[in-house]
Amino acid sequence: MKISSISKQLKQCGFKPLKRLGQNFLIDENVLRKIIEAADLPASPSGGSPEDVVLEIGPGLGILTLELAKKVKKVIAVEKDERMCEILKNILNDKNIKNVEVINQDILKTDPQLYLDREKVTDYKIVANIPYYLTSPLIRRFLETGYKPNLMVLMVQKEVAQRIIAKPPHMNLLATSVQFYAEPKIISYVSKKSFWPIPKVDSAIIKIIPRKSALLSAPICDKFFELVRAGFSSKRKMLINNLSRKFKIEKEKLKNLLEEININPRVRAENLSLDDWLRVIHIL
Repeated sequence: MKISSISKQLKQCGFKPLKRLGQNFLIDENVLRKIIEAADLPASPSGGSPEDVVLEIGPGLGILTLELAKKVKKVIAVEKDERMCEILKNILNDKNIKNVEVINQDILKTDPQLYLDREKVTDYKIVANIPYYLTSPLIRRFLETGYKPNLMVLMVQKEVAQRIIAKPPHMNLLATSVQFYAEPKIISYVSKKSFWPIPKVDSAIIKIIPRKSALLSAPICDKFFELVRAGFSSKRKMLINNLSRKFKIEKEKLKNLLEEININPRVRAENLSLDDWLRVIHIL
């Protein structure tokens, strides 16, 4: 979509993009195509289903929404900005698009399960160009619930995408959390010039496929994340120091336990893989 077209639509409504809501609109059709293909929808090479239900967060002016509506049974578009909702509804009405439901809600303060139940669906996908401030809480929310999507295709800040797919020695709490629940993959990097207004940083399209079965039983999951948070609590400190302080375990005892599973007690948390953390939780 051309910048002039977006500007005209917004000026007609007396609307100015809000920085605090991360309102930067995608204008590059090539990037739009990559998002659609990554979501495995009917028009993509890998195929999809005309019965697909997509949850879109932060639809904005509907640039992505309109393309999704052509390929799926239903789009549930959740938008926090009431002004944007009205603009999007008018656009959809003008184009006579009936398979999009626009919901004026904060995705972090409402239960998407209500919308999905209303549509009587258990399988759905999340496809969204999300505001950067939403990235971490939104991903955690949908991966930690009992109604996980089949996949998530998100436009996020480039640096955040790189953190999510990180491997040792660059692991972090976000990467460990996401990789515990899912398999993330960067599809493509996106120039900041692909948006209007132009943001300060480049973006990336990331695809996240939740695991079909949990790596740990539910009662142990909370303990696992308590362990991981403790490990990353002081980044410059050795693993043995962080864990000993948090769990009140004598360092000598902890040292012996870690060495039993071939983990150097002096290593820092960013050097541990997901498999390493799983071995640690089992021995502790």
